[in-house]
Amino acid sequence: MDPVHIGGFTIGGGSPFVLIAGPCVIENETKAMGIASALKEITSEYGIGFIFKASYDKANRTSIDSFRGPGLSKGLDILARIRSRFDVPVTSDVHRISEVDSAAQVLDMIQVPAFLCRQTDLVVKIAETGKAINIKKGQFLAPWDMENVVNKARSSGNQRIVLTERGTMFGYNNLVVDMRSIGIMQKTGCPVVFDATHSVQLPGGAGHSSSGQREYAPILARAAIAAGADAVFLEVYPDPDKALCDGPNAMALKDIDRLIKDLSAIRNALKENEG
Repeated sequence: MDPVHIGGFTIGGGSPFVLIAGPCVIENETKAMGIASALKEITSEYGIGFIFKASYDKANRTSIDSFRGPGLSKGLDILARIRSRFDVPVTSDVHRISEVDSAAQVLDMIQVPAFLCRQTDLVVKIAETGKAINIKKGQFLAPWDMENVVNKARSSGNQRIVLTERGTMFGYNNLVVDMRSIGIMQKTGCPVVFDATHSVQLPGGAGHSSSGQREYAPILARAAIAAGADAVFLEVYPDPDKALCDGPNAMALKDIDRLIKDLSAIRNALKENEG
């Protein structure tokens, strides 16, 4: 495996698991700062790496009326201030080639959205920045299909590639997770992240927006760490029921400490068994 070094810690290669977390979208600076502060405190307590994630623009919402975020310029400014204030790496998803250069000036890791993981020009352009790149597996792809996506990114010479499992379409408005995909995608040589909150999303399940089953996110996160995932991705809000994006599948901030404690215990038990 080619571990990815970012922000003073490492994803993969037998290192402690990393948390990638934050609100789905930046609603305002105050709320984003508050979430980042709380997550930084929790991860510091358990000695695990933390990457703050929030979208400056969600271009793939269900409805034309869905909240998308503050936009490129304002959103990147907020992420830059979070990066500086809390000394944490930051990431966001980039949907357009025209935004890649601007995003690369701020982001430590650039995320390729699941729906766009087969967009060759976008994947290559992001990889060419030299930044760490997190490619989310499309809900429509088999895990072994990600080898072709990885090869596109590696064609740029960039080896700092992470893959994310986020569930597979199972009929209409439903996703299912095959934990085998973690090991399968690790065979590409890339560390694998498990996206626990998007994996319990019910795409389009609320008609004009997606629904979700957030109560199952901790179960899947624990299973993923037991299956060998190198990092866990969570969308987090103080009160998910009031979130402007992905609230039904997001976790409440108050529940994160307990989950990280559980995940750390599972990872430590695996390490002790390996020893």
